[in-house]
Amino acid sequence: MSHPGRPGRAAPPSALAVWAALVTLYLVWGSTYLAIRVAVDTLPPYLMVGTRFLIAGLLLYGWSTLHGDLRAHPPSRREWRDSFIVGTLLLTGGMGLVAWGEQTVPSGTAALIVALLPAWVALLGRVFFAERVVPLVVVGIAIGLVGVAVLVGPVGAVSLDPAGLGAIIVAPILWAAGSLYSAHRATLPRAPLLATALQMIAGGVGAAIVALVLGEYGQFRAEAVSASSLLGLLYLIVIGSIIGFGAFVWLLRSAPLSKVATYAYVNPVVAFILGAIILGEPITTRTVVAAVIIVAAVALIVTARSRAARAQEALGPRAQETFGPPDSPVPPSGPTVPPPAARASDALAPD
Repeated sequence: MSHPGRPGRAAPPSALAVWAALVTLYLVWGSTYLAIRVAVDTLPPYLMVGTRFLIAGLLLYGWSTLHGDLRAHPPSRREWRDSFIVGTLLLTGGMGLVAWGEQTVPSGTAALIVALLPAWVALLGRVFFAERVVPLVVVGIAIGLVGVAVLVGPVGAVSLDPAGLGAIIVAPILWAAGSLYSAHRATLPRAPLLATALQMIAGGVGAAIVALVLGEYGQFRAEAVSASSLLGLLYLIVIGSIIGFGAFVWLLRSAPLSKVATYAYVNPVVAFILGAIILGEPITTRTVVAAVIIVAAVALIVTARSRAARAQEALGPRAQETFGPPDSPVPPSGPTVPPPAARASDALAPD
């Protein structure tokens, strides 16, 4: 994949700058699961998600307007429609279910399950868009499913709420569907910040509607909201959705995709550790073994897809006609939306 913005630069960014951005991405998107768990402690989950993405989306929309993106490339009706479809799947569906599920499921467990997003992208891409799946990806998917079975299996497991667990399992499926639609069917605004702003606004509106349907507005009591939940929401808006996204977009333009993709298997480790240290979530031998298996599976899937994409690009357009467009990483971990500059077919998580 080409990196827009590189031509004409006086000098490439330093290795120190790249690693600083990577560490920021690791910590920010790894910590969003913890922030979600804290936020939904006293905030209704869909009301929280709606507030988060409406505010973040409107801020990004304002920033894009000030910088001329809206004037230079005003979104067409098709771009508005597709932005709302993608934003609803990724954020109302994917992130909304993560927030709802984390009311009862530990944040570290949620992060490990959602980390298998690349597996769902590969599976759904194969089924609906005939994307090529190399053998190593199949092996990675199988290993990842074993890891999830170890994590949530009934024998000797810590009891997990079935409804919450089900929501966490479905979340990355919806995220994968939104990512694949973005890559294969959607027409999105050319400016990444504007595209992301529209998707966040769409996700926020969708979550607000779900909150209304679930009766969350009637249940909401301002006096019952804790300071820690408000801080968690503020962290998700500013750090998770804006700073994390900024670091991600900069890395896409400044670093090899293979290096950027490492966040996919570092983030769940960060989330797992933070959940144990800050929230006291239990770490057992079983959860450690499951974590190792799942992270290894994600690393295998991401590495195999990246190698296949490089080989595919080297073969040129004729190979792409056969195998589809090259893959590249996009966020998951519940914080942001993949910009159109990065192909969303490898979106790896919700922020």
